Formats: sequence, C-alpha cells, structure tokens
Amino acid sequence: MRAVGIVATGSYLPKEEVGNEELAAAAGVTPEWIVARTRISSRRFAAAGESTADLAVRAAQRALERIDPAELGYVIVSTSTADTPQPPVSVTVQHAVGATGAACFDVNAVCSGFVYGLALARDLVAESGRPVLVVAADVYSRILDFSDRRTAVLFGDGAGAAVVGPAPGPAPGPAPRPAPSGFLGFELASDGSRQGLIRVEDGFFRMEGRQVKEFVLERVPPALAALAARHGHSLSEVDVFIPHQANGVLVTELAERAGLGGALMPRTVDRYGNVGSASVAVTLDEANRAGMLRHGDLVLLAGFGGGMAIGAGLLRWAAQEEER
Repeated sequence: MRAVGIVATGSYLPKEEVGNEELAAAAGVTPEWIVARTRISSRRFAAAGESTADLAVRAAQRALERIDPAELGYVIVSTSTADTPQPPVSVTVQHAVGATGAACFDVNAVCSGFVYGLALARDLVAESGRPVLVVAADVYSRILDFSDRRTAVLFGDGAGAAVVGPAPGPAPGPAPRPAPSGFLGFELASDGSRQGLIRVEDGFFRMEGRQVKEFVLERVPPALAALAARHGHSLSEVDVFIPHQANGVLVTELAERAGLGGALMPRTVDRYGNVGSASVAVTLDEANRAGMLRHGDLVLLAGFGGGMAIGAGLLRWAAQEEER
C-alpha cells in the first residue's frame, strides 16, 4: 500500500459563545460545578439559521485553502446530526466547495466517526491515488434537554476537516526526523450490546454518564495498546495523543490509564465543549495550526462514544507544505 497521510486540516466553530453561567441554573448546578466535573468553561452554539451542512462547508473550505477541490476523488462527511434524512450532507459540501469530480457519502459512528472516515479515506487514496476530503460536523445544541445536567453542560457545535492524500517525503534539513509513512493503521470496534448508553430519545440527547465512563476506561486503553503493538510501537513512544474531547476530567484519566501521560495532549474541550464527531478533527486542526505537530511525530487519534464505538488511528505526522 502506498504511503497515505493527512496533508491539510481545517475547522470552523460558530461565533456564539455560551458560558457556564448561561446554562447552570436550568441544569440545577453552579458554574463552578461544571468546571470541576468537566473542565469546560464555554462552548459554541450554531446560530438560528446555521445548519450542520453550513458548519461542514466552512471547515472544508479552510482545509482546502491550498488544494484544488477539483482534484478530490471523494468527499466523506461524518455526522450524527444531519439536517435532513437525505440528501447526505456530503453532497452539499461537494457542491459548495466545487469538488465536482468527487463521489460523496456520509458516515455515522457518532463521536468515533471522524476516525472511521479517515480509515475509509486511507484505503480510497491507496486504491485511486486521489485525495479525499473527510469532514466531521455536529450540531448538538438543538437536541439538548437543558434541564439534564448529564448532557446540557457538555456539548457544543462545530466542524473539522482533513484532506487525506499521498504522504510527502522527509522534511529538508541537516538532521531530519525519521521519514513519515503517513497512516500506520487503525483500530475500529463496536459494541451494540451497549447501544442504549448514548441515544436520542423523544428528540433529546440522553447519556448514562457513569456507564459511558466505565466503557471508555475499560475498553479504550487496550484498543490503543493493541493498535500500537500491531505496528511495532508501545504507547510510551507516542509523541502526540489527540482523544475525543468528551469531558476534560475523563480524557485526563484516560491518558493516565493508557500510559500516555508522557505524550503531548492538545485540548479544546475547555473552550468548545464536546463537539461530537468533530472534536478530534477540530483539536487536530488547532494543534496543526499552532505548530504543535512536528514532522515525524508519532500521533495517536482516538474517538469513542455512541454505538458504543471506538475508532483509533496511528500515524507519522507529515509536515504540511507551507511548513516544509
């Protein structure tokens, strides 16, 4: 299989910032309680006329700033909050960005969906040689019960994107880090016996928080370790760990449980909350644009959530063209 990696990233967050003070009373808690339990200080909510597709298009456009959309072979959108049952969000993105030659489809693996999309894109690029746009977008603010403290204080809206394509070679310089090989592999898993832990019921998002935490801490660390071992690595070798930004307290505990305490772990949960499928994509883009990812870094992505599903991807980071 030819080397395939992430060649560009992008993200978009709505303008409306919603602080803890605006949600606490309805949920029967205090702003301080929210921070202590989640490490979230604020989140963004989509405007009244702003759709999931609108967010997806904005993130896609940013990821394509240096890439000709006509070159794309596929557009994949991950979402669990599509605006309508059909058409798929991906065709709206295709039309808006001018990716006229791309085949389009949506995936729904809830908060693991972005990583599932990357896994599909890796194989599509390896087969066709054409880059693939993977977008993750969710608007949870419209399905929240603001009296339910288990969910109302956690979620926000947002979108992130990545272009997957042939991985570039080593960065120039007298002593470059090891040449990246793009994606090393993926670990995808689902447990339908626990599907009731996260669900939409009577129009509202519902979650059994304690049992979800138990699932994450029980099942995600061994999945990450198995992925690394399959490709000749231990988790102690990971340079950058980007987990789903489910809850600030939970992701800290997850990193410690998995033995990833020594890895750099970029965070966006404090400012944006849990943006569902988009959370790994948004955090990846912010880390990329902040220069936190170095050419040759061993990067581990991890999504987990509704289904219940796990999606993890291991890759050697390739510096983007403007950095090389």
